[in-house]
Amino acid sequence: MSGSHNRIEVMHGVNLDQLGRRDHSIYGDLTLDLLEQRIEREAGALGLSTRFFRTNHEGDFVSQLHLLDGVADALIVNPGAWTHYSWAIRDALEIAAIPTVEVHLSDVNSREEWRRASVLDGLVVDKISGQGADGYTVALERLAELLAS
Repeated sequence: MSGSHNRIEVMHGVNLDQLGRRDHSIYGDLTLDLLEQRIEREAGALGLSTRFFRTNHEGDFVSQLHLLDGVADALIVNPGAWTHYSWAIRDALEIAAIPTVEVHLSDVNSREEWRRASVLDGLVVDKISGQGADGYTVALERLAELLAS
């Protein structure tokens, strides 16, 4: 499959709309709009197209995962706090059955104990945390390599 045809869905979950207002030492200073502009630009440079989805409603996140069949070739997902307890999102991701990279702006492994667990473990092809906005670049590069093989 040609890189120019690879479609990447980027899904942001709960509280990601508050980037720019949250603790800059943990989450950086980009707003969600600026982060998505950066992701779109970097994806384009890799021959990927992006589509974005964001919600604070878990059921909407699950429903969006159900709609990815035939729409996206791969997924970058940052469910926010849902990462640590939403089995519904895990089940929907399993149904979506597309290559997925989990991204977290902060280093979840150096934060509270409860943030270290991810219900997505075992379903994602990679998990990137603690690299801020650069983590999305790493995720795009990983998915571009995977889709090209």
